[in-house]
Amino acid sequence: MSRSVALVQTPEARIYDHGPQHPLRPQRVLLTWRLIEEYGLPGRENVSTVPGRQAADDEVGLVHTDDFIEATRRAGHGESGDWSRYGYGPGDNPIFPDMHEAGAWVAGASIVAADEVWSGRADHSFNAAGGLHHAMPSRASGFCVYDDPAVAIARLLEQGAERIAYVDVDVHHGDGPQAIFYEDPRVLTISLHQSGRYLFPGSGFVPEMGGGDAEGTKVNVPLAPDTGDDGWLQAFHEVVPPLVTAWKPEVLVTQLGCDTHVSDPLANLRLSTRAYREAAVELHRLAHDAAEGRWVATGGGGYQWARVVPRAWTIYFAEMAGAEVPDLLPGAWIEEAEGRLRAPVPTTLSEEDPPPGRGDVAVPGVVADVRRTIFPLHGLVP
Repeated sequence: MSRSVALVQTPEARIYDHGPQHPLRPQRVLLTWRLIEEYGLPGRENVSTVPGRQAADDEVGLVHTDDFIEATRRAGHGESGDWSRYGYGPGDNPIFPDMHEAGAWVAGASIVAADEVWSGRADHSFNAAGGLHHAMPSRASGFCVYDDPAVAIARLLEQGAERIAYVDVDVHHGDGPQAIFYEDPRVLTISLHQSGRYLFPGSGFVPEMGGGDAEGTKVNVPLAPDTGDDGWLQAFHEVVPPLVTAWKPEVLVTQLGCDTHVSDPLANLRLSTRAYREAAVELHRLAHDAAEGRWVATGGGGYQWARVVPRAWTIYFAEMAGAEVPDLLPGAWIEEAEGRLRAPVPTTLSEEDPPPGRGDVAVPGVVADVRRTIFPLHGLVP
């Protein structure tokens, strides 16, 4: 299925670093690239490693205001100012050195991923450093400086794409792309996440459907805490494939946050890597069956930076590349990961399923609400 796959690597993205006490660690991306390399995936005939680049101001400006970009640059260069009005300060978005440049490297890598696919040089592309889906046009939010998935979507639209489907499986609502394209009927956004009643950013409810001509193109599946593999996969399979298939996008864009894992410290879902494997297979099928083979993928959240994130994203990338990889993790990678973590890490991609989540019982009601509200607007039977 995968004729050509681009792995976008941007070592410079390591400067996107909020500090040693912050949960968003750049090591999670570095360890992902390392695991992909140890499995030999970049050496496959259908895989090309493509360097990222910094996004120019006018490219970041496809979704962000000039004022915000300038404030981000000045704050990251140590200038004084009222940066709190732009979302910067103690907490989620502390100011760090070269903040604009770091965000521009991440956004630029997602632009490169989009360009590789839209140009036809690759069928699929993956930017593990991306997925910063909370940033708003004039404000940083939720660890996110610039909203690189939204920048990539805007780039595709600028290049001539007319229908894009964005699927976000992060545990947190994909509020940035939803807000940025809320009234744009060319962009279908679907977000599966822990309900905003219990988790940041406090949004992502079913009635948030899009405005004006875009009504029905913004889709939210808010799940109860303690939802496990079975419930999450039920929601995914009953909502995502029918809508994406009916939408017939020219490109499928995905945010592959893995902070849904049972061990993640910042949220309360109970997924294992089994869910990531099944979601990867279905997204790959949808890319070919519904989106003319075009798939642009980014990373996202995930705060078990050594134990979970590299395994989850390697599972996704192996599926993109059509590669079967051994379940046993390469010994050299385990040694490096344990050296960085200073603690043991799992030795296999797979893992024992967690006990069924108590939140699974609420899934049928959520799915029924989504289908009843959204499906008729796409000519689908609820």
